[in-house]
Order: sequence, then C-alpha cells, then structure tokens
Amino acid sequence: MAKIDISDAKYYDNRELSWLKFERRVLNEATNKELPILERLKFVSITSSNLDEFFMVRVASLKDMEHAGYTKPDIAGMTPTEQLIAINEKTRELVDFQYNTFNRSLTPILKDKGIIIYEKYEDLNQEQLKFMDSFFMSQVYPVLTPMAFDASRPFPLIRNKSLNIAALIEKKKDSVGAGAEGDDVEFATVQVPSVLPRFVKLPADEKGHDCFILLEQIIERNMDKLFLNYNVVAASPYRIMRNADFNIDEEGAEDLLIEIEKQIKSRQWGEVIRLEVEASINKRLLAILKKNLGVNEIDIYKIKGPIDLTFLMKLYGIEGHSELRLPGFKPQENPRLRSGDKIFDEIKKGDILLHHPYETFDPVVDFIAQAAFDPQVLAIKQTLYRVSGNSPIIASLAHAAENGKQVTVLVELKARFDEENNIIWAKKLEKAGCHVIYGLVGLKTHCKIALVVRREEDGIRRYVHLGTGNYNDSTAKLYTDCGMLTCRESYGEDATAVFNMLSGYSEPASWNKLVLAPLWLRDTFINLIDREINNAKDGREAVIVAKMNSLCDKGIIEKLYEASNAGVKIHLIIRGICCLRTAIPGVSENIHVSSIVGTYLEHARIFYFYNNGLEDIYMGSADWMPRNLDRRVEIMFPVEDSILKSKVKHILDVQLGDTLKAYEMTEDGSYVRIKPSRGKKPVGAQDTFCKEAKRSIEPEIDFFKKRTFVPILANEVFDE
Repeated sequence: MAKIDISDAKYYDNRELSWLKFERRVLNEATNKELPILERLKFVSITSSNLDEFFMVRVASLKDMEHAGYTKPDIAGMTPTEQLIAINEKTRELVDFQYNTFNRSLTPILKDKGIIIYEKYEDLNQEQLKFMDSFFMSQVYPVLTPMAFDASRPFPLIRNKSLNIAALIEKKKDSVGAGAEGDDVEFATVQVPSVLPRFVKLPADEKGHDCFILLEQIIERNMDKLFLNYNVVAASPYRIMRNADFNIDEEGAEDLLIEIEKQIKSRQWGEVIRLEVEASINKRLLAILKKNLGVNEIDIYKIKGPIDLTFLMKLYGIEGHSELRLPGFKPQENPRLRSGDKIFDEIKKGDILLHHPYETFDPVVDFIAQAAFDPQVLAIKQTLYRVSGNSPIIASLAHAAENGKQVTVLVELKARFDEENNIIWAKKLEKAGCHVIYGLVGLKTHCKIALVVRREEDGIRRYVHLGTGNYNDSTAKLYTDCGMLTCRESYGEDATAVFNMLSGYSEPASWNKLVLAPLWLRDTFINLIDREINNAKDGREAVIVAKMNSLCDKGIIEKLYEASNAGVKIHLIIRGICCLRTAIPGVSENIHVSSIVGTYLEHARIFYFYNNGLEDIYMGSADWMPRNLDRRVEIMFPVEDSILKSKVKHILDVQLGDTLKAYEMTEDGSYVRIKPSRGKKPVGAQDTFCKEAKRSIEPEIDFFKKRTFVPILANEVFDE
C-alpha cells in the first residue's frame, strides 16, 4: 500500500472558504424555529457585520497579493486568484441565502407578531407619509449634503462602509439653461447620515402594528427637495467596502502612535473591493458608479432587499415585545468570590477559575480596582488588547497611578479596528502617570495577563490573572471565556518575567509554568502531541481534546494527522476556521471536529492531553494559527489545581455532548447538525452552563477516562 503524503493539499481546506462555512452555520441560526423571531434577526445582523470585516481584511489581502503577482498556493493548493474566484461564488450563495431568509421567512413572521419594516415608501398610508415628510424636513434635511459630479466637480470621496444614495438628475424644462430632454442628465450622491437612526418608527397602521421604515427610503422619497430645479430621473442606495488592512513599517516609524493614527484615516480611501447596490438599480447609474469607483463586475453585489442588514441588531432592542426575545441571563457570582469579598484574601486560599459569561466578569474588574486603592499594593502590570468604550479597568489603572503605585500597561495599538480606541486609552493612561508600552516591533501582543505586586506580612506576594479573552467588560457578557486567578509563586515569577520581556530586553533563561509565543509555544504543542503519539504506539490510551476559535496551521495539522494514524483519539471543538479534514482513511480517521454556534460567541482556548492518566490541561490566548504561534506574543498556562482541572474537564465534556447547537465536520469538509440519539432530550452546552451558574454547581466529573471515541452521527445535512 502506497504511503500517504499528509502534506498533500487535498487533505486541507482553504482558510477563507472554511470561514464562509462558519458564517453559514451562524446564518443557520436565523432559520431555527425554536428561537424567538428577534433572536433570529440577530444572527442575520451578525452575519452582515462579519462579512464586512471579512472583505475589508481577508479579501483585501488576497487582492493585494493578486495585484503584486503573488501566485504561491496556500495549504489547500489555491492561488490568491483562485481563492478570490471561489470566495466570490460562495459569498454570493451566502448572501442569497441571507436575503431569502430575511425576505421570505423572517419579515412575514415579524408582521404576524405586530412589527412591520417597510422597504418602500409607496406602501405607506397617508398618515405615515405625512409623518415621514415632516420627519425629513425637521430631522434629516438639515444634516444632508448632496454632492454633484460633473465636468467642474470631481467624483466625491465615498467613505468606507457608508450607505449612500446615488441619483440621476436632469434640469426641469422650464429652468434656465435646460436643454432637450435627456441631454442634461447629471450624477449626484448623498450620504445617508450615520448620526441618525437607520430605521424610523412611523405611526401605527390600521391594525395597530409597530411600523418602521429605513432612513434611506425617507431620503429617497424627498430627493427632489435636495435638487431644486431638477427632476430626479432615478435614485438608488449603494454601499462600498474598501481595503481596510494596512501594514506598518515599525522599524521606520519614529512614533508608532502617530503612524497608526495616519493609517486609520487612510482606510477611508483604500481600494474599493466590494460594491453593493439594489438589484433594481438603473443601468446608467450603475455604470457611473462602476467606472468612477474602479470596481470590477465580479465585485458588484446586487442586493434583493435593504443594503447592510447590520441595522437589525438595533431592531432587536426595540421597546416592548419581550416575548419575541429569549429571557435575559444575568452572569452569576463565582462561588469563591461573592460581592464584597476581599479578592486577595480569597486568592490566597487557592486558585480560582472564572467562566464567563456564565459567571460575572466583576472579579476581574475588582482585581484591578481593589489593587488601585489597596495601600499594600506596590505595582500593577497589565496587557490590554481590546477594552470597552467606558472601561472600568482603565479608570482603575489611572487611579492606581494617581495613588502613587507603579503602573505598567501594554496597550496593543495594532489591534485591528480597535486602533483608534486604544490610542485614546493610551493617551489617558499616560496622562494619569502610567508607564505605557506600545507593544513589540513586528509582533502583536495578544496575551491576557495582569500582575499585582503586594507587600504582606510574610513578604512580597504576586497575584496573577491569566485569561483566554480580552479585558473588556462589555464583550465578557457576550463571549465565552475562561480565566484563572492565582498567587502561586511560580506563576508570579513568570508573570514578572513576561512584563520585563515586554518592557525591555530581559528574556528569562527558563520558565516555571507559562509558555509564550512566538518563541516556545509551537514547540511545546508539538512535544505534547508527540507524547500522545508515543503513548499510543506503546499501546497506552492517548487522547487530545482541543477547543479554540480557529485551526489553520499546517505544521500542527500535519502533527494531528500523524497522531490520528498512531491511534490517538482527537476531539476538536473549533468555532470558526478549520483547515483540517476529518474521517479521511489513513489520514484522519481518529479525529472528530465539532463547532458550537449559540447565543454566546465561543472564544475560550482549552487544551487537554491525557498523558497516560496524568491529564495535562492548559488554557491560553492562542489559536492554532500561524499568526498566533509565530507572529504574536501569546501565553498558555497550565491548570494544576485538581478541583479546577475537574471543572475544565466538565466544560469540555458538556461541549462535546452538545446536541442542540453543535455541528460536526464530515469527510468532504461540510458541516452537519448534531442531533440527539433517539429518545434522548437535546443538550445545549451554553444552556447547561447558565443553569449550573445559577445553582452554583461545582461538578467534579472524571469524563475522559470513561469516554470512548464514537463520533456522533448526524442526519440533518446543510448544503454548504
């Protein structure tokens, strides 16, 4: 039998196409009839938002490669041009499914529930039309700035992601200088103001329904008021997406903060990589847009419905209609950290595991807040990647510096789409007296670590928080993440070494517990997998369970294929991108991949290695991606406390048993919904964790020693 070459491109999925499969899984939730209608709308909105970022970054990057003549294939054997062609095809399928779901399924259900979204102003009654015209004149008209394009005026700059209305206008016959009909047709455009609500509530209809109309429809109806002495021949909304990715020569940038501020502004005039127009747009209008925006035909998307469905997230929050939403879940207190507890005293009693959003993020906020005002605290050091708009952690760090404590904060200015926000916080912290570091040259600092140095009766003690998610109190209510609080000396020593390395050039000779990228993490993962391979070859039980956001690193995938062939049982819980393929004879027969799409965004990274019964468990900030392993500062940390290990195993156990929100990958790379065994009630991991948090359950389940590897068979297939 011929030896299988596990590096062959046919055994790998393309990263971008895998991401689009994930988007389809997200969109599938909009078709879930078990969910209330407003919850289903949220998933349509999320898909639109995700797709925007995908184009601005990933598609833009591929276009840059294509322009540069780069033809090297990816791990799936596809050149940038081939990827762009495939992405275009799959994206159109996704968008068609999105609008079919919205138009044919969700909109009629909304109407049945008493909520109407008018897409055309012609459908309004007289009272509603009168209200709309009055609203335009009082609220909208003063804000608008119509811009013409002719021989004396250049084509206006159209801002990235802004919604606009393009119009063809011609002078009225009785106006001065009017020519023959059709001779004086000109182009004009007006931006739909983002400072106003995208959807406007109208007077109720005859049946008492809550009625809404989109802002662009109000403007379109009143376009003639913007162009006096002109007739509006045609008008249609459109939206562009620009290349928002940028590369910074950090070696040559004397002031990184100033350079990034310049690059943020440049996003507004990057290459147009996508043009969305109404399906019914006037052909002449489209031709003008296409020519002046420099858009290829392949990059034009004709939309059968409202352009940019991200507004549906706002609709989710309308007053009333609570029955159309799921009951809200309030994050619960951690059993070890009740409100009012002195957090440092509790940490001294033993390591504490935090599981968000089922457990509140307050202990992390309190960790920094109590340190800021504790007279025994000497220093606080923390990394910040993405923080909320009104971050209590930032406020506490500023207070700490004002109180005379040594405060060192690494603010990662290169966190994509949070650059501007992070610049603001960095300046505020510096003003308060904090020592602010802007990351390392050529690397993003993505690790999540906070260190508090405290003087106590028995000497200096270091308290450490390590996490899988950002120090963001807002997203902590929406993302599932884990964190650990500890004051073990070995972790404290390593935490000190981390910050010394980030702030200077001090690289420790060895580490006690923490494993960092980009220097050591990849090799550590390879060694851990190799150990399971050797155990399997020696006839011992060998198991790997890994939960993460994305898996696309070829070196790790090849090692997993090798482990599968050696007999290692591998369970992967991967939310989004997965370039690995399962169930391929001789390659990945022992690998099972599942993906959970639920109310919360799965974000935690957890890694389990059976290790001949010793069971090593790690958590951290890194996915199995080249950027995390090779181009970012990441931290992986072991969970050693026996009670905490049981809790983490329980998290993995419940997620592997999910039959409500989970999908599994099949041999051809598609995903199918996992269904419960006949006669058994569906189990949802996120629902389970919510219930356990309310009851303060602390399970200690020894799952992996008992479980045998049996891929769950699913029978509902989605064509992806």
